[in-house]
Amino acid sequence: MKYVYLLLAIVAEVIATSALNASAQFTKGLPSLITLIGYGVAFYFLSLTLRFMPVGIVYALWSGIGIILVALVGVFWFKQIPDLPARIGMLLILAGVLVINLLSKTTGH
Repeated sequence: MKYVYLLLAIVAEVIATSALNASAQFTKGLPSLITLIGYGVAFYFLSLTLRFMPVGIVYALWSGIGIILVALVGVFWFKQIPDLPARIGMLLILAGVLVINLLSKTTGH
């Protein structure tokens, strides 16, 4: 269940962050509401994940995967194409997420 909670937290955060961009600094009602609800849901499921995994690992996974997914939303939805250094940085983040998930004993496997 810990990974289901973490996945739900990540998806809610990605939706909230994407809506935050669309909210135009909280001047548009629906995107602003989606942002607030999304972050609330994200932090709720993040808190459930903390029952099973250390906070540092949870946050590393949550933020790392979230960065990649938000960047992909930016590419496909907002037409924001990252330059080469940004893409390299995101690949390094992805490598870190994979190392944590595949090799770390701290995740509680």
